Amino acid sequence: MPALGALAAEPVFLLADTAMVGHLGPASLGALAIASTIIQTVLGLMIFLAYATTPRVARKLGEGNTPAAIGAGFDGIWLALLTSVVLLAAGLPLLQVPISWFNPTPEVAAGAHAYLAISWWGLPFMLTVIAATGLLRGLQDTKTPLYVAVGGFLANIGLNAVFIYGLGMGVAGSALGSVMAHAGMCSIYLVIAVRAARRYHAPIRPDWSGVLASARTSGWLLMRNMSLRAAMIVLIVLATSLGTVQLAAIQIIQTLFNSLALVLDALAIAGQAMIGLQLGYRNREQVAAINRRLIQWGIGFGVLVGIVLAAVSPLIGFVFTSDPDVRSLLTPLVIVLAIGMPLAGYVFTLDGVLMGAEDARYLAFAQLAAFLGYCGILALIYAQWPTVTVLWACFGIGFVALRAIGLGFRVGNDGWIRRAEAVAERS
Repeated sequence: MPALGALAAEPVFLLADTAMVGHLGPASLGALAIASTIIQTVLGLMIFLAYATTPRVARKLGEGNTPAAIGAGFDGIWLALLTSVVLLAAGLPLLQVPISWFNPTPEVAAGAHAYLAISWWGLPFMLTVIAATGLLRGLQDTKTPLYVAVGGFLANIGLNAVFIYGLGMGVAGSALGSVMAHAGMCSIYLVIAVRAARRYHAPIRPDWSGVLASARTSGWLLMRNMSLRAAMIVLIVLATSLGTVQLAAIQIIQTLFNSLALVLDALAIAGQAMIGLQLGYRNREQVAAINRRLIQWGIGFGVLVGIVLAAVSPLIGFVFTSDPDVRSLLTPLVIVLAIGMPLAGYVFTLDGVLMGAEDARYLAFAQLAAFLGYCGILALIYAQWPTVTVLWACFGIGFVALRAIGLGFRVGNDGWIRRAEAVAERS
């Protein structure tokens, strides 16, 4: 439950941005759609900083070596800082390039650039927050990330209100509010991590062998994340070609999907932390039992969320936009999202289970296969019926179903547990 609250805060950042910017008009919402897709693509690719850190920390903790567990967490933090330096240097001069790939109108392009130009400077804060969160989760502490995330969300709402409306900064004010909120969260996490290191006499300086080990695991997770983000980029590109109103509708439904996916990911976080810990204990039976129970919770929660979404589908549009054309498109998109939620609950749960087992290589290739299958679905179905509802169904049901097939095949026997045990023995 604390992991659920902490995970919900990050999508709420974007939900708050979408709700506030949405009332500025379709062009501002379209600008946020493109800019947030780019920045969320970067953050989505970099989520391996947490996903690679959590199971390594948890396994060391299960082995009874708390200083080594904290040291593994700092390896992830150092990797986050190094990665952010590279992204700043390489990305700042080229921000206009990815925006142009979406072929937006000049007004939308200007707003997207204003958002990105500010948000990019916040990457060191955002990536450090991701890595430090992975450290605390691996230590089985999900309450502290919850408190920090709630504080960051409240700060973000207040700052956005001041910058967007009070100072009239529009989309740029939304970016500035989010950057400042993440800077505060980063500072708190670093203080907590350093205090823990001093308490257990763990190293704070980078252990380059540990950083490289984290980077190797992260490489496969990066490949996995690239396939996922590529699917979302294809979605936005095709929506842009349909028109500004359709793009605005897809931005809202995509934001809802990402928010609910991260909420469902609370079960995945539990899987990463608990399965990593039990692998450290060498307790195969408990690993299998945790996997079964998490799958039950994932599907059940997906069904519940789907029912709620279907019930409120006619009302959701009024929360996010004042434009009647966007609202009319949104209701069927929400229905499609509701239909796909049980599958999503299953998929995101298994993601966490296999990450906890450090099965990064299989996750990478399974995600790539799902992306290629998704492109095939678009070629066969969307090409025949090029509407915004069919486009979203190809992603929200088709792509998710392909991921479910690949991950379900992996956990169909205990081979993944045996592999995780062999990895733990070698390390």
